[in-house]
Amino acid sequence: MELKTDRRRKYCRRWAEKPVFFPVPLLRKLPGPGTYNHPVVQGLLKVRVVVASLLLALLAAAGAAARAQEPTDTKPAEPADVHGRLLLVLPFENRSGVGNLDWMSEAFPDILNRRLNSAGFLTIGRGDRLYAFDHLGLPGNLEPTRATAIRIAQMLDADYVVFGHYAMGASQTANQIQATAEILDVTALKLGPALSESGTMDRLPDMINRLAWQVTRQIDPTYGVEEQTFVAADRDLPETAFQDYLQGVVGDSTQQDIDDLRDALKLDPQFAPALLSLGRSYFSNQDYDQAAATLGRIPQDNRNALEAEFYRGLAFFYTGNYKDAEDAFAFVGNQLPLPEVVNNEGVAESRRGKDAGALFQQAVEADPRDPDYHFNLAVALAHRGDKAGAEKELEEALKLHPQDDEARQFAAQLKAPPVADPDPGHAVADPDQQGPLERIKRGYSEAGFRQAAFELEQVQQMRLASLPPTQRSEALVKDGDQFFQRGLVLEAEREYREALAADTGSAMAHAGLAAVRERDGDTEAARQEAHASIQLRPNVPAYLVLARLDLQANHLGAAAGDVGAALKVDPANANAKGMKLALAQRGQATP
Repeated sequence: MELKTDRRRKYCRRWAEKPVFFPVPLLRKLPGPGTYNHPVVQGLLKVRVVVASLLLALLAAAGAAARAQEPTDTKPAEPADVHGRLLLVLPFENRSGVGNLDWMSEAFPDILNRRLNSAGFLTIGRGDRLYAFDHLGLPGNLEPTRATAIRIAQMLDADYVVFGHYAMGASQTANQIQATAEILDVTALKLGPALSESGTMDRLPDMINRLAWQVTRQIDPTYGVEEQTFVAADRDLPETAFQDYLQGVVGDSTQQDIDDLRDALKLDPQFAPALLSLGRSYFSNQDYDQAAATLGRIPQDNRNALEAEFYRGLAFFYTGNYKDAEDAFAFVGNQLPLPEVVNNEGVAESRRGKDAGALFQQAVEADPRDPDYHFNLAVALAHRGDKAGAEKELEEALKLHPQDDEARQFAAQLKAPPVADPDPGHAVADPDQQGPLERIKRGYSEAGFRQAAFELEQVQQMRLASLPPTQRSEALVKDGDQFFQRGLVLEAEREYREALAADTGSAMAHAGLAAVRERDGDTEAARQEAHASIQLRPNVPAYLVLARLDLQANHLGAAAGDVGAALKVDPANANAKGMKLALAQRGQATP
């Protein structure tokens, strides 16, 4: 365990020192050589250092706890020799000879990125990839050679690069597609064995999801989630909706792109990536009312919710709906309190006549090298009557951005002697209408946000590693249950399997896997997991999985027996009572 902890500690130090790849909207405004000296970039680097410090502290605690437990506790299995978790997936090359299949090129990175993110990797998004191409002077639709792929990966600091091609199947039928993927280990400069999958055009996502599972297993052979869980992720997504979505994503937010995304949502109104893309397209076109309405359709427990709510907050802000803007930014900040989010919550709050000084102070402390945060804090302090504090913050802002004329004028205004009021009895103007307005951050740092979320997940894993096996297993089952309730089945299965690795006697982990297999449609495996769970300890979730399976098979008597057993364990369980009522309505009594 000590060796394992040392390896993780070494990795975290290396990871904290690695350069960070930043999002397209930010970097395109910055000169190439000085990019990492820009104050905003330095602020995001600070986020990495802070999170890495937390990781190292937790690793120390985990190592101490593990040494204390070694005589009595079972050591967890050693992890696979994975060099890192940052992946770049390139568009696949179209070798079919059919031009109207070019759209598939982006289908592979789209699905692979979503599955690999769920599997615990951090993938480089399409926007960041396009920036890298542009920075290297390459066209966005380039199909790079291996040498070029290595250059791109090294520029983005990726640990692995996934690339490949697709063509017509061996039967040469118009409906058959054959795809091949290869994985380049950038650290070792080693190319793994080719991975192949085939499928029909009408179920393209299924084929790409099977390929994603193979990619995940080649990088991390210890990864335990079943292939069928990957395939089930897009099981209900119509192929035409997926094609319309991709055609809308690769465009430039033109009306045709918007129409394509609308068409995708007509076929699958709940497809969150299409909702996000459509909302962002509306936002880019300054149709803020439509942007807010579309982004609001994304459930707040969805993986895309943070980005959606950030842009929704901006859309509300630009239409003067400051209360809803404040609520949207607060939702994001409560989960990922990055300085730009906290700042925007403060700006929206200040527009409502409230004192947002505490939020601006929090933004300054998180990123002291951003002049806008100092400026906003100066405005808040001036409204409080704290001129000395405001002048100090403006001094810092001007050190960071000497060409800020507004800050310079505001500082001169504060230092000027007060003008006598010729009419002391007149109404005092609203202080929020005096002086400059606070500055809002308009860009969503996709790479920064996803990186921070990923790194906080690593902190959580380190915290769990410090717990005794039984407690670690219970915590993982709880996390798995939360993922499952949010519809994140792949993540749920990952947590349940890690729970079983920590404690092979966890009845609730088996019950969770039974629910996962039921969701996948594998009734036999679901029954096996449910029985394994009940054998370890009778519990309601496992009995209810069996009851639902029996009810689906029209075995009413068996279903009634399962529900009766569940009610013996917990007579007040609402789900068991609901199933008992459903059986009674079909004329089946429950013992």
